[in-house]
Parts: sequence; structure tokens; C-alpha cells
Amino acid sequence: MAVSRKTISIVLAFFAIYVIWGSTYLLNKIAVTELPPFMLGSMRFITASILIFIIAKILKFDLSITRRQLINAIIAGFLFLAFGNGVVVWALRYVDSGFAALEISAQPLVVLLLMRILQGKKISTMSYIGVALGFLGIFLLVSQKQIINKDGQILGMIMIFICMISWAYASIFVGNANLPKNFFVNTGYQMLSGGVILAIASVCFGEEWTSPTTWSTPVLWSMLMLVIFGSIIAFTAFNYLLKEVSPEKVSTSTYVNPVIALFLGWFILDENLTTQSIVAAAILLTGVYFINSKRKFKPRSLGR
Repeated sequence: MAVSRKTISIVLAFFAIYVIWGSTYLLNKIAVTELPPFMLGSMRFITASILIFIIAKILKFDLSITRRQLINAIIAGFLFLAFGNGVVVWALRYVDSGFAALEISAQPLVVLLLMRILQGKKISTMSYIGVALGFLGIFLLVSQKQIINKDGQILGMIMIFICMISWAYASIFVGNANLPKNFFVNTGYQMLSGGVILAIASVCFGEEWTSPTTWSTPVLWSMLMLVIFGSIIAFTAFNYLLKEVSPEKVSTSTYVNPVIALFLGWFILDENLTTQSIVAAAILLTGVYFINSKRKFKPRSLGR
């Protein structure tokens, strides 16, 4: 039985958001050691958007956009990229890359709760179990003394959690919003919007902009991979999936992202990997599994 082109596209898109995004925590951590966070994000997203529009023009994609689509792209660009990603990169100055990925792995929990609040979506018994496990995992993760005692760590953790809310709401918003039908073009407008907003934020916060010619080799390579793989390929795949499958399924990238981020942070950056963090990761990811499980769970009752 032949596999349809759409099925192949969905599988490849999931691979992109699973594996590529798992590595972006490491890449951002490397880059933010030298570059101001909002400048970093602005240059990344504006560069990516320019490349996207050039490629789209070569492929003769329609770049036209309505006023409503432009407004929606700006909203999505702010929620996803300017705030949802830009502030996470800022927090990486104080939080290990693997730890940040672990905290963000609770995003399906936030998506589920927001869908319940905003759309009245019913929560299954399996999902309730997942929510409980998610909160337990977060508690174990953030209650470690060696983490809490670090300067700026608590503020970083709080800001990452707020970013999770922004990203989760944006996932729901984009799934229903009027945006350019071409996912590549849609990504370009969101990238451009997010990059411009981050540039404004960078100026307002007084960040010092530097030329790429002054950056170290690791930072240059990190930025290059963030632009091509993290922004153009993975974010285009993400926008595609939001229109093709449910937000809950898209958020399952958090199964894989923290595992990759934890390994790379430990292997390359020598980040501390505690036993409690590993236990917290196992509980969190189990909770994510329960949240996204389609199996029906019927609790046993007396007399049956």
C-alpha cells in the first residue's frame, strides 16, 4: 500500500520539530553567551524571513497578503517568536539549556488547560492523570536547591513558564486564524514580524549590536544553524502541522526535545545533570504521554 505524499510530509514535519528543535536549546545557549538575547533573536528571524521570501520568489509563490492576514501574522510573530522565543533565549543566560527544555516539556499541559478554558474542551481521565504528573514533575524539577540557589535562576524559570503560556495560546490561535495558505510564506511573515518586534525591544533595552565579523566561530555556526534549521525548516514544519493536525499532537514534540537538549547540554556544555532532574524528566514525559493518549481509561469500581 503506497504512502500518500501528505503522510510523508507530516512525518518529515514531525521529525523537524522533534529533532531540530531539540538542538536549538544548545545553539541558543552558545550564542547568548556572547550576544544580547533580543539582538540575537532579531537577527536570526529577520535573516530567516529574508531568505524565505527570496526562496518563495524563486519558486514563484504568491507573496500577497490581506490586511487581516498581516495582523494575524504579527500577532503570531509576537506570541511565538518575539515573546515566546525571545524571552526564553534571555532566560538561557541564567538557566541551563537542558533544564529549560525540561520545563518547556510541560507545554502540552498548558495547551490542554487553555483549550479547556478558551474552547470548553473536555479533559479525559487520562489527561487529568497527565496534568497531575506534569505538576509533580515541574515541582521536582524546580525544587532542587542547587538550582534555586543560582543567581537569576528563579526569575528565569518564571519567565520560561510565562513564555509557555504565550506559545500555547499562539498554537491555538494559529490553528484557527486567517493566515497565508502557503506555509512557507506564512512562516516568512511571522519571522519578519517577530524579528522587527525583537529589534525594537533590543533598542528599548539598550542592547549593544555587534557585527558578525566580531563573533567567535562557535557563535557564527550556531546562528547559521538557528537560521536555516531552527527557523526556516523547523518553524515552517511547525506551521504546517498546526493546520494539518491538532495542537495537542503538535505539542508532542516535547517528548523528544528535552531528551536531545539534556544530552547535548551535558555532552557539549558540561551542564549538570542531577538524578532528581532525570526523575523529573521521566515523570514529566509520562504526563505528556497521558495527556496525548487516545486510549480510554475506565477506573474500576466496586461491584464490577
